[in-house]
Amino acid sequence: MKNYILHKANTRGEANHGWLHSFHTFSFAGYMNNERIHFGNLRVLNDDTVAAGMGFGEHPHDNMEIITIPLSGDLAHRDSIGSQEIIKEGDIQVMSAGTGITHSEYNANSDKEVKFLQIWVFPNKRNVTPRYDQMTLPEVRNQLVQIISPNKDDSGLWIHQDAWFHLGKLDSGFETTYQLKDSKNGLYIFIIEGDVTIGDKELNKRDAIGISEIESISIKASSNAEILLMEVPMTINY
Repeated sequence: MKNYILHKANTRGEANHGWLHSFHTFSFAGYMNNERIHFGNLRVLNDDTVAAGMGFGEHPHDNMEIITIPLSGDLAHRDSIGSQEIIKEGDIQVMSAGTGITHSEYNANSDKEVKFLQIWVFPNKRNVTPRYDQMTLPEVRNQLVQIISPNKDDSGLWIHQDAWFHLGKLDSGFETTYQLKDSKNGLYIFIIEGDVTIGDKELNKRDAIGISEIESISIKASSNAEILLMEVPMTINY
């Protein structure tokens, strides 16, 4: 691997507010690390757990592509453009904040916590019309399923950025190779569950690796695993 950064799970920022327990891969809120501001156009990767019946009250965003991936439980969403939905494990949600949007996110259940990843990506155009979209992903194993792309007519959802995200639920021993869509992009891989070898690097649950100046990378699951691959442009035009 030409250029890489390794982010072990226990080196992330942590905030525990009681109702919210969050791990920050990149600088966010009270966590500031000058060496972890972003990876290319990937600005935020938060690993959140929200207690039963609790959540984030209405708050604003603008000029950011926001992707939410529930890992367990149910998350209730409401926003200023009229969307009122519940997303659950197996779903994915996209919100283009654009010229400005307000929204709230709450645990939809009063008897169990909800866990989810929230990801922010810098857009490639500013002040777009705010929008909301979500979908339920196919249940497949040993395949990198495309969940995000720049193309409205492609599989998965789309965002205002030349970025491609893939999710993979992998059986132990499964091997594959990821080919970058654009060799000028970088690849950030987050291990949701299990143990995975990326190139020659061993990663475990909640570890991550960022790689650039490559055209492809080998992936091998050392145990049953789930991974999120995020291919993003390394140059920010924000």
